[in-house]
Amino acid sequence: MNNVNKVAASAGAQWLLDGFSVLRKAPLGLGLLGAIYGAIALVVAILASRSPALMSLQLLMMLVGPLLAGGIVFAVRSVEQGGQAKPSHLLEGFQAGRLGRLLLTLLPNLGALLLCLVLLVAMVGQTALAEMVQLMEQAAAQAQPDPELFSTLPLGRLALWMLLSLVIGIVASFFTFVAIPEIMFTGNGAFSAMGHSFRACVRNLPALIVFLFVTFIAVIAIYIVVMIVGVIARAIGGDLAMNVVTQLLLMAVLMPVMMGAVYSAWKQMLDAGTAAPVAPAAGFEA
Repeated sequence: MNNVNKVAASAGAQWLLDGFSVLRKAPLGLGLLGAIYGAIALVVAILASRSPALMSLQLLMMLVGPLLAGGIVFAVRSVEQGGQAKPSHLLEGFQAGRLGRLLLTLLPNLGALLLCLVLLVAMVGQTALAEMVQLMEQAAAQAQPDPELFSTLPLGRLALWMLLSLVIGIVASFFTFVAIPEIMFTGNGAFSAMGHSFRACVRNLPALIVFLFVTFIAVIAIYIVVMIVGVIARAIGGDLAMNVVTQLLLMAVLMPVMMGAVYSAWKQMLDAGTAAPVAPAAGFEA
């Protein structure tokens, strides 16, 4: 289970195709799980935008995210093995032996965010950041913001910071790319799973690049189709109907496809194709 395989670059495209393939096997079951995920995120966003007191719900959604993703991966495996995708599968990540380990997969992203904030202050400076906030407030108050407002900002350093942040974010994602199925279907602890995920990604960079490229194209295509449906929904029920329809439909497709692709990548890169599910053990780091 701990072997890290070297796969061909074309495997990245196959992962995405496998994601679409598993969705075609159970479009209603997996689509419903994705729609539930989207509905939860939408409700949280609406509540948080209407009351500052409810902003903490965004943090709760961040914590729940990997748990729900683990449930969808579990459903993907069930469908791939000839079973069904059930709403109850969304709760699989909340089991005691998985919950803590899945929550620990947030650490790389939190660490990346903290590092990016430190770099922002170090590279741009507190004075320039305060000036940027003031200029953005002025621009927001203008019907047609004057581009000259931002001419005094250190745009070169900001651009460099954005580039470094992108690299940091990509590296952080290496730790979690296939960590969720590793946690869901093995007895490995969170740090072990993230270590395997990182090594698998580093060893298979060409496949990851291909995967990111084809996924980018696929997401654009899906988004265009969803927006067409959303425009129709807006004509019938207004902006709220458009937001609800686009969010639910987008997640109904993207979440199962992405989790199916991640599951396929996990099987290929970590030699996990024939592994039997392991009962979750207790504790954060089993």
